[in-house]
Amino acid sequence: METMASAPAEVPSYFVCPISLQLMRDPVTLPTGISYDRAAIARWLAVPARRACPVTRQPLEPGLELTPNHTLRRLIHSWAVSVSPGSAVEEEVAALRPVPRDEIALVLSDAAAAQVGALRKLRELALECEESRAMLESQDGVFDVLSRVVTSAIACSTARDEAVGVLASLRIPEQVRVGVVARHGNLAESLTAVLRSSNLESRAQAVQLVRTLADAVAPAWVIGLDAEFLAEVVRVVRDSISTRATKASLHGLAALCPYGRNRVKIVGAGAVPALVELLLDEPERRVCELALVVLDRLCTCAEGRAELVAHAAGMAVVGKKVLRVSDAASERAVRVLRSVARHAATPAVLQEMAQCGVVGRLCLALRSEQCGVKTKEKAHEVLKLHSRVWRASPCLSPNFLALYPS
Repeated sequence: METMASAPAEVPSYFVCPISLQLMRDPVTLPTGISYDRAAIARWLAVPARRACPVTRQPLEPGLELTPNHTLRRLIHSWAVSVSPGSAVEEEVAALRPVPRDEIALVLSDAAAAQVGALRKLRELALECEESRAMLESQDGVFDVLSRVVTSAIACSTARDEAVGVLASLRIPEQVRVGVVARHGNLAESLTAVLRSSNLESRAQAVQLVRTLADAVAPAWVIGLDAEFLAEVVRVVRDSISTRATKASLHGLAALCPYGRNRVKIVGAGAVPALVELLLDEPERRVCELALVVLDRLCTCAEGRAELVAHAAGMAVVGKKVLRVSDAASERAVRVLRSVARHAATPAVLQEMAQCGVVGRLCLALRSEQCGVKTKEKAHEVLKLHSRVWRASPCLSPNFLALYPS
């Protein structure tokens, strides 16, 4: 009896990236609902003219966050493991199978000697898939090995950049972050050198690592950061390397702001003008909210308020964000205005607030259903604080006079 030959394995169509037409290694989903391989869609979106979904042609917002499709990735990996040896797609699926732990250990050993090729291999593993990244994160000593390369005096700049890239790609446990900072005293100095480099990708990864560390390390390390380091973080905001880098640097600055001494140093590094210029560029919602969070914290010190009122567009751009972005942005903007109204309200500043529409925006906030109770309370506080001065201004609408009659 003749036996039927088994059909050769084929890649299921829904595992194939619509752009590269290759098996997806790290599927991500756009808001349009279409999944692509991360590397392929990242290259597509890197071209400014391509601000639309390749399949649906629906327009996409700038700075779009790619959502990992964990379910699809698990399905792809389960299928890859089931493919029989010697099949037509064996070579294609081989890269999807998790790298053995002993192989990772060998690569890590080479990376400890600051070998660029080994460090690049580790970075590929970190970005390849969830399983490979988890395997790398669980490897003994991986975080210290990479930190030693970053802080090494003899490692070349390329090796240091690669090590920073790997660390920025990994999920570093909180206790590990504290230990890394404690054991590598010159880490901030080394990161300053990376932030100062001409490699835009390395600078973006360095600021991502700064954000990760700042969220967990001891206050003494944060307070001890020098002005040069903070100036480089601020420069990432000013240079607008990428939306992701800008968000990371804003998160980092927000995490460094709770300490008064740091706020003064961050202001001295030029953060307030950089934030104002960023807000003037009408950034996406989340970037705008983060910029206002940092500005709010900086304006709790006299130096921050002085920088804001000294900027020609400072008060106007903050007032403009009330009711224009989100309730979170409105609340932060009103908090900034309250700090100025409480502690920096010179006659010239009060006149500017009336002339550039800030007082009018606060009046609208009181009447708007878009603002929360806290935002309205703060807006009312600002308006009541200087109502006598503003009642005499010819720049104000009848709304103010109705709310605060003489």
